[in-house]
Amino acid sequence: MSKKDSKKMDHSHHNMNDHSEHSEKEMAGMDHSMHMGNFKQKFWLSLVLAIPIVLMSPMMGMELPFQFTFNGSEWVVLVLATILFFYGGQPFLSGAKMELKMKSPAMMTLIAMGISVAYFYSLYSFVANEFLGDHVMNFFWELATLIVIMLLGHWIEMNAVSNASDALQKLAELLPDEVTRIDENGKEKRVSLQDVREGDHLIVRAGDKMPTDGVIEKGTSTVDESAVTGESRGVVKKVGDKVIGGSVNGNGTIYVLVTGTGESGYLAKVMEMVRNAQAEKSKLEALSDTVAKWLFYVALVAGIVTFVAWLFLADLPQALERMVTVFIIACPHALGLAIPLVIARSTSIAAKNGLLLKNRNALENAHRLDMIFLDKTGTLTQGTFTVTGVESLKTDVDEQEILRYIGSLEANANHPIATGIMKYLKDQGISPYKAEEVKNVTGVGLEGEVDGKKVQIINAKALEELDLHVEKSKITRYQEQGNTISYLIIDNELSGLIALGDKIKPEAKAFLAALRERGIIPAMLTGDNEEAAANVAKYLGIDQYYAALLPDGKEKIIAQAINEGHQVAMVGDGINDAPSLARATIGIAIGAGTDVAIDSADVVLTNSNPHDIIHFLDLAKQTRKKMVQNLWWGAGYNIVAIPLAAGVLAPIGIILDPAVGAVLMSLSTVIVALNAMTLKIRK
Repeated sequence: MSKKDSKKMDHSHHNMNDHSEHSEKEMAGMDHSMHMGNFKQKFWLSLVLAIPIVLMSPMMGMELPFQFTFNGSEWVVLVLATILFFYGGQPFLSGAKMELKMKSPAMMTLIAMGISVAYFYSLYSFVANEFLGDHVMNFFWELATLIVIMLLGHWIEMNAVSNASDALQKLAELLPDEVTRIDENGKEKRVSLQDVREGDHLIVRAGDKMPTDGVIEKGTSTVDESAVTGESRGVVKKVGDKVIGGSVNGNGTIYVLVTGTGESGYLAKVMEMVRNAQAEKSKLEALSDTVAKWLFYVALVAGIVTFVAWLFLADLPQALERMVTVFIIACPHALGLAIPLVIARSTSIAAKNGLLLKNRNALENAHRLDMIFLDKTGTLTQGTFTVTGVESLKTDVDEQEILRYIGSLEANANHPIATGIMKYLKDQGISPYKAEEVKNVTGVGLEGEVDGKKVQIINAKALEELDLHVEKSKITRYQEQGNTISYLIIDNELSGLIALGDKIKPEAKAFLAALRERGIIPAMLTGDNEEAAANVAKYLGIDQYYAALLPDGKEKIIAQAINEGHQVAMVGDGINDAPSLARATIGIAIGAGTDVAIDSADVVLTNSNPHDIIHFLDLAKQTRKKMVQNLWWGAGYNIVAIPLAAGVLAPIGIILDPAVGAVLMSLSTVIVALNAMTLKIRK
């Protein structure tokens, strides 16, 4: 990022940095990988350190066929294990510190306990064997393999789930670097955005981005607010109207009085809402962390009870060894791979089905969804105000002729309908006729003269007043989709019509039917006007819809549904959707939408096809099934192994041999890996 960008960001969003420490703590619970450095590098270097340890130290007291020792090999193992513990174990130790600080021990604390106990007990074993002449079993082999496998698991997971990029930077990029300010003498001057203050007077020319929130003092224009508010058609702005920083000025030059910059601006408020929502949502706990939390407490209690019991039954060294075995067995290698392998597999399946998974919790929480809120513009519809149909209503005039006549009057008009029509003509390669004496008739439309013929473009109300009628079948489908229809009159004869609107995506109806089949209620949210929203909702058969919403309105509806006990997904594509995407149980962004929406979401639809959500729901169901199976395999053997390692069956002569524990551990790791590979979704 350039210096200019970073300065601009500091100015626009300096109040947001206050939260960085807080949000880092919040994020810790959600994704350990965010603050743990480079797992890939750590894994490979740790593997290099671990190989000689595995070759030179026994596995829980059992010599393996490929192992060897030589005079002084114990010292080599000690040095390598020490480096490995502090270098390879660092992410788990700092992760545990963070979890304990947050009073929520989970996976990191469990791993840290396992490796710390293995290292420090092995250190004691080394001193006892080398200097005191005792024979105490060491756990260097377990330490090395545990660290390497856990690093591998975290690397696989990090690799699979892409980290969210910086949404603050994306918001800053929506604003221009420099603006044109008018000083008290009326002179224009280019200044940096960070020097703009409330009360300044700016000029915003055609096609420029609106640098700040403000009020128009002079001029009129059509402003594209689709990225920031979700309104699909351009909004006509005149003197006294408000403009929003980040929207795009259309074809007029306007003079703006600045009313909001930096933290008081619209975009900064949206970002604040996103942050608050994400902080709330990060309290959701991953399935594996819940299992790890229970294992940690079970191991801690079992270890202490074991130590006390064996202290009475035998002696201190034996009590210590039993306790250490319990602690190490409680942190199974398989648990470190159980979830990452499933996530890696489901992420690659997702990618093939048009889905980018950004937050692993989305997969775990999707099975509980019972409601899905869909943004209208860009999600259910294409998101552009465009020509949806042209009809000839006179036998001797074809559709191309209709467009030439309509284009002749609309060519110089300055409103969203005209812009949509002229773009359509350009895309179709159609040149409009030349019109003369074009004038705007208020409340009716346009009229002019083409080759001596009187040509008019009028609305439905004016059509009725002229006592002209159109066949119902010709206009029904346009009305159902909430399109705006304009009629072409040539020499007082109804000759054709043109419909404009935001096209409903062809796959929308099938997608909604598939949702209902799965018992999920669809609801529609939009920043668009009530009439457009009602028509689309009716056409698609959506009973619940909310129109003319600002970002905080959308977010409040989501928050209310969650408070009522619903598990909610939100699908959207605009900046105005970002707070709702962050607040929802699962936020799903349309890939063709804004970067800010994508950054706030848990899942991104790379093909912008809402039907891919069905693939996500089916994949999430299968993924959770595999996760639960793997957690049973990864942690389930502890149900047997911990009590046996603790010696509950010692009175009848059965004590789990540490070597048997190690074999069981290896076996569960293999089963977990194979099980993850069998994950698939049926089309």
